Amino acid sequence: MSELLDNSSTHKTPTIHRWLLSHPRVHFHFTPTSSSWMNLVERWFAELTNKWLRRGRTAASRSSPASITHWVGAWNDDPRPYVWHKTADEIFDSLAAYCERISESGD
Repeated sequence: MSELLDNSSTHKTPTIHRWLLSHPRVHFHFTPTSSSWMNLVERWFAELTNKWLRRGRTAASRSSPASITHWVGAWNDDPRPYVWHKTADEIFDSLAAYCERISESGD
């Protein structure tokens, strides 16, 4: 079983560490230190915007409260976890290439 948690220090206490040792099937995954659960909320609103509100010619009618409630209901009927499409190594490689590009731009 995996659990996604914010990076709160309360999840890293000796008591929690002992509990995790006695429950080896449980794995905690932490959000980055500079991140928070709000990032997940923002990501959900981005999904709403990109997959519903900005679609086609009927964007105005899609922004009505009833239309948004309908989309949220459909979203909740078929929940799916957000899946990263890149490995951590791919993300780090991309970040390193970007950092190299911007550090050379001042020359």
